[in-house]
Amino acid sequence: MKFAADFLAAVGGTPLIRLRAASESTGCEILGKAEFMNPGGSVKDRAARAIVLDAEQRGELGPGGIVVEGTAGNTGIGLAHVCQARGYRCVIVMPDNQSPEKFALIEALGAEVHRVKTVPYSDPNHYQKVAGRMAQEIPGAIWANQFDNTANRRAHVASTGPEIWEQTDGRIDAFVSASGTGGTLAGVSEYLKSRNPRVRTVLADPPGSALYEFIRNGALKATGSGSITEGIGIGRITANMKDAPIDAALHIEDAETVTCVYRLLREEGLFVSSTSGVNVAAAMRVARELGPGQVIVTVLCDSGAKYLSRLFNPEWLAHKGLLEAAEAGYGGPLRGLR
Repeated sequence: MKFAADFLAAVGGTPLIRLRAASESTGCEILGKAEFMNPGGSVKDRAARAIVLDAEQRGELGPGGIVVEGTAGNTGIGLAHVCQARGYRCVIVMPDNQSPEKFALIEALGAEVHRVKTVPYSDPNHYQKVAGRMAQEIPGAIWANQFDNTANRRAHVASTGPEIWEQTDGRIDAFVSASGTGGTLAGVSEYLKSRNPRVRTVLADPPGSALYEFIRNGALKATGSGSITEGIGIGRITANMKDAPIDAALHIEDAETVTCVYRLLREEGLFVSSTSGVNVAAAMRVARELGPGQVIVTVLCDSGAKYLSRLFNPEWLAHKGLLEAAEAGYGGPLRGLR
């Protein structure tokens, strides 16, 4: 018999899916790493598993332990799963601007959820800083600290990168990904470049983030005022992102993201998040820049299920001025989604 021993053993090993329409329109092979197929539903399962196992191995987390984290959602979901599987209590701090589905899901998984006001990172009440203080105040707790805990990046050096290399038989020309903590982009880039320094690694960045300008010009300066995306884009360089071997950056506006999300639904049957839309939109741009015959891999981070009330809600899209972009990708009115 073949089976995974538990939740943690089921994380990873996700397939690459050829994006037919994107590939045919660019003359390249554009492949999406189907991270929504992880057992907790996102790429963040990898970081959650790595952070908890690392804390156990260092003797910081033992029986009856507590894991505290500040998260936009997916890492919290992954940690809630992992903590249930390992017998730990999970405490999650989230900014109040995230989708309602994320809050409901994390609570359903048994975690204790604290909503805090959305404020800049410089504010002492930023959700990451609140989580750090809570971990210090709760006896027996650890702070997962996904942004600056490099177990996150190492997880992708050890698993995601090697999987992509093996799945493409080493015939990969570019890797494209958005960044929140930096773990996925930095870790995969580090591994791929260790195998072939000519692999081009590209950041896909939404409005409001400072990473686009940092990669291009070395300056942390926000491009645009904000985005509908959740969990990506940041105004600082995390420990996971520090010295990452990134070659280039692309700025992806929300309208392009939304059109891409709905194209993926209509053309590929893939129901994915806005971050996945950012990634695929950027991958298509990279394909056109490199020319036909290239192999470009990107990340399908998570499914659209956690964004039903927003990204897949015509009224919400209209309020954001993005309904036309969605219908352009969908090829017509969104009647079926009402």
